Amino acid sequence: MEIEIKELKHLAGAAKKLLEETPGKRIFAFYGAMGAGKTTFIKSLCKELGCGDTVTSPTFTIVNEYVSTLAGAVYHFDFYRIKKTTEVFDFGIDEYFDSGNYCFMEWPELIEELLPADTVKVSITVTDQETRVISFNSEN
Repeated sequence: MEIEIKELKHLAGAAKKLLEETPGKRIFAFYGAMGAGKTTFIKSLCKELGCGDTVTSPTFTIVNEYVSTLAGAVYHFDFYRIKKTTEVFDFGIDEYFDSGNYCFMEWPELIEELLPADTVKVSITVTDQETRVISFNSEN
């Protein structure tokens, strides 16, 4: 499925659509170039889930936890600074994946071989300065 976003004000609708199209899915991997809008889109998803926390990229902390009124804990990962795949075992990546909570991951290609089979892979493509195309397969 593809969702085209021509303005930032349409992010909320795109976030809602992604969640509607992936019922029961909790693990999402976000792919896209630097500046494509991965963190911005995850902010919209968290807002749609009822997170009242400030959503920021966990570039240095690797994982942020937010509280959702609709879904409990929501985990937001940024693997950009991961040097070796084994580093994610140090903070218990399997426990996060097995928690049943939402897990939103930026730069998942750095731990690709560890992603669960049912991970929803979301690609964000920049088509011009304002337009983004969000594509995903909900058939995992």
